[in-house]
Amino acid sequence: MTNRQGSAAAGAHNIAPGRNRGTTSRPFPPSRRLVTAAVRAGRRIVPMIGLFQVDITPARRLLADADPPLSVTAYVVAGVGRAAAKHPEVHAYRDWRGRLVEHQHVDIQVLIEVATSQGPFGLVHVIHDADIRSVAEISAEIRAVKADPASTSNGRLLDMLAPTLGRVPGLYRAMYAVMSRSRRVHEAIGTVQVTALGMFANGGGFAIAPPSLASLSVVVGGISPSLVNVDGRTETIELLDLTVSIDHNVVDGAPATRFAAELRQILHRAALFAPIDDTHE
Repeated sequence: MTNRQGSAAAGAHNIAPGRNRGTTSRPFPPSRRLVTAAVRAGRRIVPMIGLFQVDITPARRLLADADPPLSVTAYVVAGVGRAAAKHPEVHAYRDWRGRLVEHQHVDIQVLIEVATSQGPFGLVHVIHDADIRSVAEISAEIRAVKADPASTSNGRLLDMLAPTLGRVPGLYRAMYAVMSRSRRVHEAIGTVQVTALGMFANGGGFAIAPPSLASLSVVVGGISPSLVNVDGRTETIELLDLTVSIDHNVVDGAPATRFAAELRQILHRAALFAPIDDTHE
């Protein structure tokens, strides 16, 4: 017996008796073709990535005390909106003529997991004017979309058109290529993306999402307790893990750092629960 035959025979003895080791094949879901096309379109982005933690202890208490309780995702969306409004350069993009386009408003794409006939899917929903919306408004909107995806235009398109259009070779890729530099499209889909992954795992943790059409991307990670010394006594605080990605094609590191510092301060001070005008001082 050769060494190769001997190795194969030895491996066969390690297989559990009676175990079904077969495979199954199924069509690639049309909804996933949307995702792969978006990832390809995002390759034009040159991401600068920053990982940092924010003490959200006061905010977590206020979120839990609300009726109904408000989501951390909504809180971060509102905070990102305020910070991006003060630093519009971090979500700028270039149009077809090569010009740098900065929005004076902040529309944020939020990925909301919804049930579809092909399984769970991260539906893109746009929170318009996130820089002037309250946490309660954003939280209610996210909750409503999750409960009834068909109530949104994207949800209806996902149900009706995605299964058919996904069968046309190269259609999604061409669609995203056009969308990447279109001012009209960015007016509709926003320039910022917030993805929440912390809800799916206990404890802290960072995640890095692939680049998308959005110039600014924020991934909400986990929340973990940490002990700190305050005036000689030990207290427990809650740290939120955030990953910020900004397109280096349109902005340098210093403005990106100022944006991150602004975001950290907004989220830590829990200023988002004050009246809107007070948060724009």
